[in-house]
Parts: sequence; C-alpha cells; structure tokens
Amino acid sequence: MAVQPEGAPCWADAMFTDVEGAKSFYGDVLGWTFGEASSEFGDYTEAYADGKAVAAVVPPMPGAEEQSAWCLYFASPDAEATARKIRDNGGEVMTGPMRVGDFGSMVLARDPGGVVFGVWQAGTHEGFQARGATGAYCWSEVFTRDPAASDAFFPAVFPYRAKTMETPDHMDFRVFHVGDDPVLGRMAMTDEFLPEVPPYINVYFGVDDCDAAVAKTTERGGAVLWGPMDTPFGRFATLRDPQGASFSVIDMSTAQGDMPTMTDVP
Repeated sequence: MAVQPEGAPCWADAMFTDVEGAKSFYGDVLGWTFGEASSEFGDYTEAYADGKAVAAVVPPMPGAEEQSAWCLYFASPDAEATARKIRDNGGEVMTGPMRVGDFGSMVLARDPGGVVFGVWQAGTHEGFQARGATGAYCWSEVFTRDPAASDAFFPAVFPYRAKTMETPDHMDFRVFHVGDDPVLGRMAMTDEFLPEVPPYINVYFGVDDCDAAVAKTTERGGAVLWGPMDTPFGRFATLRDPQGASFSVIDMSTAQGDMPTMTDVP
C-alpha cells in the first residue's frame, strides 16, 4: 500500500516478555503468521495476514519489562517536525526521532492526558500492507480521562477535523477526520474504568467471526473486557491477551442498526 496521509494510523506493534507465547496466541485468535525475527532491530518480528504485513511483536528492551500494550503509529512526512509539534502542544516525546535503518524514522510520544502513541515517517517500510480485512487493522480509539486535552492536542499535531458522534446514550465520543476520511475515535473514560487503568489507544483487528475469536481468546487464557456487541459498524468485542495487552476484534460483515449522525465541532 502507498504511504498513508499525515495523521492516518499506519502501523501497530507491541512488546511481549514471552514473544513465542504472543505469536501462538495471536496466531490462533487472528490467524497471523510471522516472519523471521530481525536480530539487528531487537528481534522485531512482523505479523502477516494472508501474506501481508499487519503488525509486529518484539521483546522488551533490557530493564523495560513493562505491561504489554499495543502501540499505534500515525503517519508523518517529517518526524522531526511532528516531534516539535508534540512538544509545542504540551505532549512529551519519549523516544526519538530515531532512524530505523532504511525502514523509516520513529517517535514514541505521550499526549497531555497520558495517551502513548507512535509517529512513523516511512522509508522502505510504508506501514500496513492490508487494512479492513480479516486479521488486519480496522480502527482505533483514544481512551482518555482528559478529553479536552486530547481534543486540543491531536488536531494541533495532525491535520485533523473533529466531529461529534451523536449516540442514544449521549456518550462523549469524537471522530477525527483526515479530509473526508474518519481515521481515529476519541472516547472519554468514565467511572466504569478502574482507576489503575491508564489512558490508551484501543486497536481493532478484523475477524470473520467475533464470537469465535472471543471463545478462542478465553480458551487460550485471555479475557473478555467488553462485548460481544452488535453495532452499525460490526459485531465487536474488547479482549485482553494472556500477557495483559488489550485489543478489540470486529466482524464488519455483521453490522446492525443505523449509522449515527456526525456533527462538525466548531
């Protein structure tokens, strides 16, 4: 696929203490296969769906054995310039900008509300080779306890236009667009989230059967955090893998209900 426009999600990866366990789990739940580990880049290992690169897994750096979590990267034509925007708008640059061989340049950052994300300036690695398909990235949402901070930050760093999604239960949900394309959701974390749950970005991967993916997750020692639930976008569930990384699965072929109304944010 071609390089994604600035601000579009373009890649996802996660660190796992037990990489072989993660490969086995996601191979079962999402049908992924895996390439050879790149020892030059910390045993970074790409995952494939139907032969196309869709994500990667990697062991943690020595001394950085933190909770496993998925990290979503946003496309940038200039990682240095994006890093400056992150700092200028109250965010924190945690790593980089850093050149990764000929593959591209990366930044790891945190928004003012504590949401961790990545920035990727493509070189030979352009990002997702498949999207919206079985086993591939489909959607993502920022979950934040400080929605006002995230709402100001992300459109200041990336060329986003924000819309509010009108829902029957009046939940606080926005959708950021690049041009006319919706690329990222933003959900306010309510009291339903335990205080120890940090803000994060929830990444959705496509499946052929949401309920089967849920059953396989629990069979393999993972947990169901939410759902399964039918929506106008598809039947989805939010899951946690055995090493603690949360993610969602969605079967977009089983969408039910009317699409919600979107209104431009002034």
